[in-house]
Amino acid sequence: MIVVHHLNDSRSQRILWLLEELGLPYELQVYQRDAKTRLAPPALLAVNPLDKSPVITDGPLTLIESGAIVDHIIRRHGGGRLAPDVASADYDLYQQWLHYAEGSAMLPLMLNLYVGRLGEAGAPLKSRIDGEIANHLSFIEHVLDGRAFFVGDALTGADIQMSFVPEAARGMGVLADYPNLDAWIDRMHARPAWQAAEARGGAYGVGR
Repeated sequence: MIVVHHLNDSRSQRILWLLEELGLPYELQVYQRDAKTRLAPPALLAVNPLDKSPVITDGPLTLIESGAIVDHIIRRHGGGRLAPDVASADYDLYQQWLHYAEGSAMLPLMLNLYVGRLGEAGAPLKSRIDGEIANHLSFIEHVLDGRAFFVGDALTGADIQMSFVPEAARGMGVLADYPNLDAWIDRMHARPAWQAAEARGGAYGVGR
């Protein structure tokens, strides 16, 4: 049985969504952020020394990192669903998006979050960070032009992995300039499996 160690308002929302799309049974351990600091509670350290979520256990295996978890669940438990055939060109694009979400797209958004807390001390970096955010969101906006999903004509793990990017961008107030991406994340949030994940994991406030 897969156990998801789920931190509210975190990337682990994607993992709940994935499991609901696949209709897989799972157990849920929920952790709440500190209301003032927004940090994860110390209890999460017992599972992940980095005190971050998502974390899953699947039998004797413990995995961190959203992309690795999405890939593992789909390969080991998906039964051929939510991923292109490994021999197809679409599979390479699928792998690209699994890595791009956190490897490239989230970096300027996270820099914006942390540098913004510095106030005037962070001002010299603002234009460069804003430019990088615009660069990545414009790239994704172009990719989604005329497309319902990132790969092929149906939902894959690539869509699930990419979902946190527009959610974070919306939370920072910069998503409205990218209508394709803005509409795409609304469609993802409207999926029954996404809503089932929120019902089970608790209210999700990122980009809502």
